[in-house]
Amino acid sequence: MFDSWLQRASRPEGGNAILRSHAPSTITLFIFAVAFLVGMGTGEAKIVVPPTGSVIEVDQATLKAVLGAFEQAEEAIKTHDLDKVMSMYSSQYNYHGMKKDDLRKIWKELFEEYQDIASTHLFTKIAKVGAGRDAVLEVTCTGHLWAKSKTSGLYVPIDSWYEEIHYLVLEDSAWRLRGNLGESPRVLPFGTAPHPLF
Repeated sequence: MFDSWLQRASRPEGGNAILRSHAPSTITLFIFAVAFLVGMGTGEAKIVVPPTGSVIEVDQATLKAVLGAFEQAEEAIKTHDLDKVMSMYSSQYNYHGMKKDDLRKIWKELFEEYQDIASTHLFTKIAKVGAGRDAVLEVTCTGHLWAKSKTSGLYVPIDSWYEEIHYLVLEDSAWRLRGNLGESPRVLPFGTAPHPLF
């Protein structure tokens, strides 16, 4: 297969056709892979809202508050401050049946097993649904969570997600992760996995 691709690519008409048909997906995949690998070598968190291509449907104050909440959570993760990490989650947190106490246990185990825990968040859409006390922010995020194993000393992936929607609610004057909204399906659709941490 690889040889036949090379033969077609070496022909004037074949090479250009191959490059044109695969260019958008190949370039996107390459950019995502490079961004992913750049983050893997460090224990630094990255929270990014791309200046182009993002859909931001909230005011600057709300955007700043959301980014600040994630930055505070990252700082708490960096220092293994379990209580401060948990303050990122709503008291009514529910993600496909997982409650806030379940997340506390997960984070506690992560802190015991790993060091240099960090994540990357690429926010491509932030929209506000509803108003007042019923307002919910829908934050579309692609990213990953990784850490350095205390046992092996190697960086390992813990979780990754693509265009996951984080639902945030205003609670005690701060935006907090709520989990999913509405009824949770008893079984997730084939090919999907829960991403409860971020």
